Amino acid sequence: MTQKIPFEPFTMWKDMYEHTEKAWHDVIQDTLGKESFSEGLGQIQSSYLQYHETINNLTEAYFKQANIPTRDEVANVASLVINLEDKIDNIDDQLYENSETVTKEINQLKRTVGNLEKKFDKILEALAALDKKIPTGEASVASKTVTTQPGAKATPQSTPEDTNTKK
Repeated sequence: MTQKIPFEPFTMWKDMYEHTEKAWHDVIQDTLGKESFSEGLGQIQSSYLQYHETINNLTEAYFKQANIPTRDEVANVASLVINLEDKIDNIDDQLYENSETVTKEINQLKRTVGNLEKKFDKILEALAALDKKIPTGEASVASKTVTTQPGAKATPQSTPEDTNTKK
């Protein structure tokens, strides 16, 4: 008993594809192997490059006339912005590194000024005590000029004894 194989359309399509693919493969390989094909392809590429250059030149001329930045100009500005950001980051880093040093120096300066104020107060107290001990006019004038504000001109003030002498 022989069995009948049912009709399978996919097998027929597969066989047809394999035969067609083999034939086209041979034709395409022969065509690609010819020097004339390479020359033609080179001419097409050369024409495309000329066309592309012409379009770029026309576009650039249009952008300049319309006062629109070109791709190169935008890229140049972008690189300048990136360089500027890098510089700002470097300055920020330097400020952060120096802030601790500056804070320490300011605190040291505050302590030094505080110590100077204490010493200056002691000097003023000593002068006041000296002024009380010496009742003469010259010592009184000297202590009054010392107690004036820093930077202000010291002018001797007249005492009642001085006004009596001038008359």
